[in-house]
Amino acid sequence: PFDINMALDAGFDVLIPYSNVKLDGVHGLTQDAIFSRGPNGVKRTGLFIGGRDIGLAIDMLSAAEQAMVPPFEISVFADPSGAFTTAAAGVGCVEKELKTKHNLDLKDAKALVFGGTGPVGIATGVIASLEGADTILVDHLSAETANDLAKEYNRRFKSNLKGASASSDEQKAELIADADIIFCTAKAGIQVINGKVLSHAKALKVAGDVNAVPP
Repeated sequence: PFDINMALDAGFDVLIPYSNVKLDGVHGLTQDAIFSRGPNGVKRTGLFIGGRDIGLAIDMLSAAEQAMVPPFEISVFADPSGAFTTAAAGVGCVEKELKTKHNLDLKDAKALVFGGTGPVGIATGVIASLEGADTILVDHLSAETANDLAKEYNRRFKSNLKGASASSDEQKAELIADADIIFCTAKAGIQVINGKVLSHAKALKVAGDVNAVPP
């Protein structure tokens, strides 16, 4: 519903959702869309890739591009779980505050991404890292999971992510002690850092939280 509402509000006239699409189905769907409309019709046709797996979404984006035959080319956009747009907006807002309030750039900062192994967290980490921040993805249970994902997305995007875990307030307090930036990208309704933990962030310049649901 989120994606459909966004497309409607963006002005699309016809929406055709496809569920449970696998990677090997993208080529055929793309060619069905391009060859049925002709060169003029494809200019008014878009393919949106959703889902929850951002790696798979990138692979699907690539598969769609490879299926096109000029001049039969449509617009393609990937935003699984709204992760790319949410992450870009979050990093952009933090970057602005960092510059405005502290005259610093992301390349001058150490950033922690809590909820860093989810779609929004990974995308946030990749963007911040590519902008030069020393960036750590933080998982609430497993450092191994965080490190594995950091390695995977470093390979995909040539970023320089690291991984860490913090399940207790004590671990969180230790981790944030020298952080310049904290991104909170956990699920809606999850409070990642309370006031007591936040008091240990002595170097903190900017904190950004994408969670609009209390607490």
